[in-house]
Amino acid sequence: MDKLQTLRIIFMGTPEFAVASLDALVNAGCNMVAVITAPDKPAGRGMKMTESAVKKYAVEKGLKILQPEKLKNPEFLEELKSLKADLQIVVAFRMLPEVVWDMPPMGTVNLHGSLLPQYRGAAPINWAIINGEKETGVTTFKLKHEIDTGDILLSEKIAIGEDETAGELHDKMKIVGAQLLVKTAEGLANGSLKETPQPSIELSQPLIPNSQFPIPTPLKHAPKIFTETCKIDWNKPISEVHNLIRGLSPFPGAFTYFDNKLLKIYRAQKEETSTKVEHGQFETDKKTYLRFACPDGYIYLKEIQLEGKKKMLIEDFLRGYRL
Repeated sequence: MDKLQTLRIIFMGTPEFAVASLDALVNAGCNMVAVITAPDKPAGRGMKMTESAVKKYAVEKGLKILQPEKLKNPEFLEELKSLKADLQIVVAFRMLPEVVWDMPPMGTVNLHGSLLPQYRGAAPINWAIINGEKETGVTTFKLKHEIDTGDILLSEKIAIGEDETAGELHDKMKIVGAQLLVKTAEGLANGSLKETPQPSIELSQPLIPNSQFPIPTPLKHAPKIFTETCKIDWNKPISEVHNLIRGLSPFPGAFTYFDNKLLKIYRAQKEETSTKVEHGQFETDKKTYLRFACPDGYIYLKEIQLEGKKKMLIEDFLRGYRL
């Protein structure tokens, strides 16, 4: 029997991003002894009880499912221990207490959406684009006390397109990340993977010998996105404004104010040129374009959502909105 198939694996995850990883592990023949995901919760207008994307997949595949309210619950911990997992894999789940992540003999592996140690934190995809990075990646690592600081197992680069949004990068990353997790599980099963400690100080040389991923200095972080992060400052250069719009699309969305209403911008194009109007002022032909001025050019709105209205293309908005 393949060594990977002999490993008893517990998978922890909740959103759609995690489903790709679980599916890849299942298709690779992994022995998934349980799936742990968030409890069902009310959602939508009717507040109907809704299952997580991971639970829906697990039900479809007939996998054992656990949905603890609290991860330190004694009954849950007892059931977790009874499963005798060799390895736990975590993708887009919540913070784990040490009693959980330290339980399996082979530890707990996490998939992170950056090339660690860069962009540790809650929003690595968003911040990589907001900061104008040309590439990012995915990393598998072992969990330890401090967030995203455990020993690195594998990394893989992902290029970021000039106009790529966080949503588009997310969809690309979940596929690359799923493949990397399978390689990680295989490496752990056959003992070929070497764990590499992350640096506790900021370095400029490669983390892994002969690695193609040098670490720039200083390290950049990826904290949670707050409302104030999302407000557009039209006094900033157009490249920064454009990156903010891309990095927050489709959620939570960069915003400004238009006609005294909140306007979210999901997609835009930039034009570098001299501007003669005040920064933040808009210009429009009322048919095909609506643009805002920055110090070094214009941001042309392409897909927007005005407060109280649906998301729409700018041509549809201009056709139906009286300026």
